[in-house]
Amino acid sequence: MKVLPLAKGLVLACAAVMLSGAAGRAQEWQTSSSLMGESKYGQDFKHYDYVNPDAPKGGTLNSVATGTFDSFNPYIVKGTPAAGFSPFGGGLLYETLMEQATDEPSVSHALIADAYKYPDDFSSATYRIDSRARWHDGKPITAEDVVWSFQVLKANSPLYSRYYDNVTEAVAVDDHTVEFKFDQKGNRELPKILGDLAVLPKHWWEGTDASGKKRDITQPTLEPPLGSAAYRIKSFKAGAEIVWERVDDYWGKSLPVKVGRENFDMRRYVYFQDDNAQWQAFTKGGYQDIRPENRAKKWATEYNFPAFDAGDVAKATYPTESGEPMQGFVLNTRKPQFQDRRVREALTWAFDFESMNRTLFYGLYTRTDSYFEGGELASSGLPQGKELEILNQYKDKLPPELFSQEFKLPVYDTPKANRDNLRRSFDLLKEAGWVSKGGKLINEKTGEPFRIEFLGSDPSDERIAGPYMDNLRRLGIEATLRVVDTSQYIARYQSFDFDVVTTVLAQSQSPGNEQRDFWSTKAADTPGSRNVSGIKDPVVDALVERVIFATDREDLLAATHALDRVLLWGFYVVPQWHNPELWIAHWNKFGVPEKQPAYVGVDTDSWWVDAEKEKALAAKYRSVN
Repeated sequence: MKVLPLAKGLVLACAAVMLSGAAGRAQEWQTSSSLMGESKYGQDFKHYDYVNPDAPKGGTLNSVATGTFDSFNPYIVKGTPAAGFSPFGGGLLYETLMEQATDEPSVSHALIADAYKYPDDFSSATYRIDSRARWHDGKPITAEDVVWSFQVLKANSPLYSRYYDNVTEAVAVDDHTVEFKFDQKGNRELPKILGDLAVLPKHWWEGTDASGKKRDITQPTLEPPLGSAAYRIKSFKAGAEIVWERVDDYWGKSLPVKVGRENFDMRRYVYFQDDNAQWQAFTKGGYQDIRPENRAKKWATEYNFPAFDAGDVAKATYPTESGEPMQGFVLNTRKPQFQDRRVREALTWAFDFESMNRTLFYGLYTRTDSYFEGGELASSGLPQGKELEILNQYKDKLPPELFSQEFKLPVYDTPKANRDNLRRSFDLLKEAGWVSKGGKLINEKTGEPFRIEFLGSDPSDERIAGPYMDNLRRLGIEATLRVVDTSQYIARYQSFDFDVVTTVLAQSQSPGNEQRDFWSTKAADTPGSRNVSGIKDPVVDALVERVIFATDREDLLAATHALDRVLLWGFYVVPQWHNPELWIAHWNKFGVPEKQPAYVGVDTDSWWVDAEKEKALAAKYRSVN
């Protein structure tokens, strides 16, 4: 099912842990920031150690997108932004104050801001703007732009509003210095994550368009905005195609985070209505040069088309160290049928991962059983130590089994297990007041049948939802799948107009302020938030704050384990699976550095077009650009 993009190639979020040498380095200007110890590059960062600093510039990167677009303003709920824009961060057009590292967790390096500092009590942060920073019209980026961007993004962007909930004010100290003031002390990640602020051109957005109409940052627009990053819009066909061009005199090309990266002269996105059309376009060439593959069947059996057999398309796998996302069927607790925890647990018992992995996925996937999968942040076993101390504060508000049983998902590995799991599911539904009448599951109080509608955006969603719906029907539940176009899907997803959707929620190795957007009561009622399941639980709210105000790494681990455990035992999501490595297929037109960053797996911005290879492919496959 449709997964909504969150950020430009990186996980959205950093985290609340002890900044390395925080007390000793407070009030010192820092060109790199880290939440998990000093960056391996120190404060004298030249360029990433995996890039080719002499990578040639040129060529076109062809990509595909799904559905359509009607806006170049990604920071509001209205409209569907075009490919290349991002609701968090700067996308291809705007730069942020600092840039999240591709090869280290919870590290950021200088971008628009060449340095930052903060006091010992973490009550504020000050960013210093690089005097070289320029908009594409040549005007300097100023503190006034940063202050204005903070104000409009916090007022209009659901993501930024919650991310910077504790930032009360941005003040221009002078033309190149901005101080951000906080309403609380001790939020150790807050000084750093202000580096994720996208900076927008105040003079452009407050100006007028070619017709003399005043621009409005609160509304969608198809007027190409002024930017500051390495790319700008060259051309577009509304809803169908957008082409970005590299800015030759881009001010930041020599910055350490940019050396050897952003090498393509053109970045072209063509829109298709579904994944099957995109796949056909990829196999023919000229529409999608790099394809991240997320379908096991395709990876295992369908890379046998002529261009692949001829060696003109290659497959590669890349391991990652950044943890795995929680992908699953999200149960919308705003709907009455999902408000009883026993019902949500019953629906979890009805999901047969093992049969799907065997028959559909060629055994290539691994079951996900944590919201912080693949690292030390994931809860395990029974709660103990500091985690247990935290959870004991809320013992009377939590299910008793959370303290006495290890969280385990059902396993469908034998016919007996299949029967036992469905029986367990049925018993839980019965306990919650649902009874079987004439083969249908009925609410014994209201007489209403149990109905679940899965929302999807592609006909292939039937392949994933179908086996699960079959098991639900065996229980007497009326389970259906509704497939809508991408625009409808996004609108319904953002307004929480669904029973069940599949979502992918990625976490960083240092969770913090972003957890409010994932789980808080306030976010549950905010359209566009990532509290997709609608969780409203005072215990979860308290644990989120406990994570944010963790005092050190050990404290953060304990608080995150507690949060993870409470979420799992709340059964808000029926966990699906993850792939422990990245699958990338690409046309053989690229130069690729020998090393790729293990943290994110692959950084395609470090690739470059080999002109001779591109020319040869263009001659062989006329559609290749």
